Formats: sequence, C-alpha cells, structure tokens
Amino acid sequence: MAGLGRGLGSLIPAKSSPINKDASTSTTPSAFVDLERVSRINPDEIRANPKQPRHYFNEQGLDDLATSIKEHGILQPLIVTRTSDGYELIAGERRLRAAKKLGLKEVPAIIRRADDQKKLEWAIIENIQRSDLNPVELAESYHQLSEEFNLSQEELAKSLGKARSTIANTLRILKLPAEIQKAIAEGAISEGHAKVLLGLDTEVKQQVLFKKIIANQLSVDDTKEETRKVGGTKQAPVTTSQADKVKELALSRWFGSKVSLKRAKQGGQIIIKFSDDEELGEVMRKVS
Repeated sequence: MAGLGRGLGSLIPAKSSPINKDASTSTTPSAFVDLERVSRINPDEIRANPKQPRHYFNEQGLDDLATSIKEHGILQPLIVTRTSDGYELIAGERRLRAAKKLGLKEVPAIIRRADDQKKLEWAIIENIQRSDLNPVELAESYHQLSEEFNLSQEELAKSLGKARSTIANTLRILKLPAEIQKAIAEGAISEGHAKVLLGLDTEVKQQVLFKKIIANQLSVDDTKEETRKVGGTKQAPVTTSQADKVKELALSRWFGSKVSLKRAKQGGQIIIKFSDDEELGEVMRKVS
C-alpha cells in the first residue's frame, strides 16, 4: 500500500511523458501534464465509481465548479481505470459531474490499473484531503473497506495514513440511531455533539438528548452539561464528592428519607425520595 496517506500526488509518479494526440488543445496546464500521461476522454464514457464513499453533492458547489472550469479548464486530471466498455472513475467525481453539466466532449484523465481495494482507498483519500466527506460518509467508508477486504483498524489506519484511534472514533458514529446519523450527515449537529451522545449508555437517552440539542440549539458544552443531569456519560460519570456524601447522609437522617445532591456549574438540586405517603408527610413536616 505504498503511497497511501501521503496525497494523490504520491500516487502519480513524477515523470515526463507525452500526452495523447489531443494534447495541443488540452485545458490542463503543462505543470500537470508532465506528471504522467494524460489522455482526453469523453465524459459520457466514464461511469461513476460504485464504491464512491461520498453520497452528498452540493448543487451550488457543483455550479461554482462548473463556472470555474468554463473559465479556466480542468486543472487536475481525473483518475480512471479501463473497463470492458469504457472507463470507471477512481477520483474526481465533482469534476466529472461539473464537466457533464457544461456538456464538455472531453476531459483530461490519467488511466491507471487498480483493484477494488485500491479504487476505494484512493477515492477515500481524495475526499479526505479535500474535506469532502461528512463524518457519517467517512465512517461508512472505513466500515466498507474493513468489511470488504477484511482489514483490521490497525491496517486501515496504516493504509489511509490515519491514527488507529481516529479510525476507531469515526467508526463509533455508526452505532448511533439512524435519525442522529442523518442529522450529523446534514450538519444539523456536529461531530462534537456525536461524541457526547455516544457516551450515553442507552439509545433512549441518546434520542432524548438529541431532540433537546435540536429544539434548543444546544452547543457542545451545553450538551455536556445536559448529560450531568442524567448521571454523566459512560466515559465521565458524575460522581459524588466525599463532602457531599456526608451532607447527603446528614440530610437523609434529618428527613428520614434518602437524599441525593446533584451539582451543576452553578448551584444544584436536592432530591428527596420517599416510598409512601407517610414518608412524604414526614418530609413535609420537616420543611414546613
């Protein structure tokens, strides 16, 4: 897997080679042409990569790209592989879509040989470098690579040039309910929110807090504070200090019922539990 994780430039050997017969009319600057043989291909002959990890394409962004291509040409060749009836895209789907919007009859492309694993790896790498994948797409891509090619998280990290902990944390997003994943993909909540939600120990708690985030436009810090009200997260449970335990014991003896102290950033709550009306009556007499 040499070359992976260091950018697509490292996947294209720096060598001088003539381009095809249409090079004289190329929209690709010579600085790019010199990297490797660049062919001119009809975009209609290129089919999308079925393993493309990116699912969401912003139409305004594509329109802006099309405008840029119309004025300056395609500055970076697409990467494709040959098929029995044409070509299959490895990298450059936004450029291909924009070219088709403009009705271009040819696009610059580098033809490479690649198996399915390489195709998916290169597609992921290009999207990562351009920050084009949302967290859910990225997690799905990692999962797809792992499942299809039986790769461990360590192997994934090595092939993609990422830390193993980064791979593991991203994959955890797929454990969230579908509704929450959709909100992350659409940018309604952030990856920071997702990390806090993942710390809750039940799907019900995740759903309840998620709805609060959406309804009240909670920040990540606000969301963390909300978790304290339900006992903290699996990673950071709310614990009672020794001093508060002494206070709880004293209050419990006074009221004749179990008392809990719940602290917040400012102030907190005293929770008095009772098992029947008699205990409740005793509490009422103590506070009256």
